[in-house]
Amino acid sequence: MNRTQELSGQLSAATGDMPTYQIRAPTTGLPQGVVMAASPGSLHSPQQLAEEATRKRELRLMKNREAAKECRRRKKEYVKCLESRVAVLEVQNKKLIEELETLKDICSPKTD
Repeated sequence: MNRTQELSGQLSAATGDMPTYQIRAPTTGLPQGVVMAASPGSLHSPQQLAEEATRKRELRLMKNREAAKECRRRKKEYVKCLESRVAVLEVQNKKLIEELETLKDICSPKTD
């Protein structure tokens, strides 16, 4: 229920009638639906706000450094994996080339 429109139901016990409701007038001079809120400046001094901003900035920078460090680590791992794969494929390619040369020698007609 809204504070400015509190409804109080009163049941008439004697007659068994439907409950009757009264709408109370707003207790403040604000238009209906307007909510008062404290401004951020009234909660903290300028020095506290500056310290909070500095603390948040330092926290953000620290998290960013950690994320960048993790990103570099993953990239190194990825490059190492690719280099390993290249080495394996080069060995495989060399073996296949040798096998191809052997088969060419076997299948080609020999001319003396």
